[in-house]
Amino acid sequence: MHFIYNCSVYIVSFFLRILALFSPKLKLFVNGRKDIFTTLEDKLSKEAPVIWIHTASLGEFEQGLPVIEALNKNYSKHQILVTFFSPSGFEVKKKSSSADVITYLPLDTRYNAKRFIAAVNPDLALFVKYEIWPNYLSELEKNKIPTLLISAIFNKRQIFFKIYGSFMRKSLSAFSYFFVQDKNSQELLKSIGFNNSTISGDTRFDRVLKILDQDNELDFMGNFKQDKSCFVAGSSWPEDEAIIVNYINSNNSSLKFVFAPHTIKKEAIQKLAHAIQKKTVLYSELSDKNPSDYEVLIVDTIGILTKIYSYADVAYVGGGFATGLHNTLEPAVFGIPVLIGPKYSGFKEAEDLVAEKGVISITNQEHFTLELNKLLTSQKHYQETGRINASYISKRKGATNLIMDYIDTIM
Repeated sequence: MHFIYNCSVYIVSFFLRILALFSPKLKLFVNGRKDIFTTLEDKLSKEAPVIWIHTASLGEFEQGLPVIEALNKNYSKHQILVTFFSPSGFEVKKKSSSADVITYLPLDTRYNAKRFIAAVNPDLALFVKYEIWPNYLSELEKNKIPTLLISAIFNKRQIFFKIYGSFMRKSLSAFSYFFVQDKNSQELLKSIGFNNSTISGDTRFDRVLKILDQDNELDFMGNFKQDKSCFVAGSSWPEDEAIIVNYINSNNSSLKFVFAPHTIKKEAIQKLAHAIQKKTVLYSELSDKNPSDYEVLIVDTIGILTKIYSYADVAYVGGGFATGLHNTLEPAVFGIPVLIGPKYSGFKEAEDLVAEKGVISITNQEHFTLELNKLLTSQKHYQETGRINASYISKRKGATNLIMDYIDTIM
């Protein structure tokens, strides 16, 4: 099975190089891996020890960030290396000050794994959520490097729990310890012989709770909102926007609307703006305009959505009608109602909060109108929905401390 796996990695690598000629994202994926070892040699000091954190993409980076920040604070003599698998994570965070070195992870071949571990020689390795790369894990185990899987979540559909999953189950043995999100994950690990786990919860809760303590003030948002109620649609896709725009155009509500689309390409932004029949302004146009004069604001930039959510009275998180739901915790932490589309299966916090009625899943235009109007007209319903979200997050803090306490015992 190991032979088949290694052959498949080389075959995939070959086809990726061909497909990269036609796909900008795959081009970043392929070209970004060309100078990894040069980067490591140039940027990692031979004089200081290394802690390595691997994340798949942007979401896993944000998930691991509370631990990364704690490692920076508690192990300041160590260099922090963060690797990404996906361009969507690396391209956004490649200049982050959270790590000393940020780079792609070379594809999981035996040669790459051996060369990478030799170059980095970490005192500790952390993988976030469910990144399982057999050759890297094998090399870490051979070199007796403590390796943790944090904020891990397992389900019975995964290969580890199948009759034919012995090869991948063996890879799990490289982990010194598992910090899992829930009891189901722990029980699944026990069912295949792994008893070295703690239910720590999800470090993302620690991450979003810090949002409440940061300075969330945005002058343009204060000027735009004034004393009106504000609806914020974050990470919206065209499928989400069509429903919200129709509501805007067909209602005389004094509600202010903010769109922070997932895609901020000029064509997409212009198409959205032209569909709205109320006075609309782009964030990029605000330098010579008065935000309070407008009813709808389209944020055609990135990096400020979490602060914008602090001005929301009701939030909508996009992706639930498209390819995948975005982060519901960022608006929920402010104790406000959150609306999403119907596709949220597999997103545990969304599943939990829909069940608890803090997050409302809408299925179509009529349903959206019904639920939003109910929130706007019933103060009791509005307050209870927001309270559920704030309470759910507050009760789940502390994963970072559990992980750091364990790290302190092995470092």
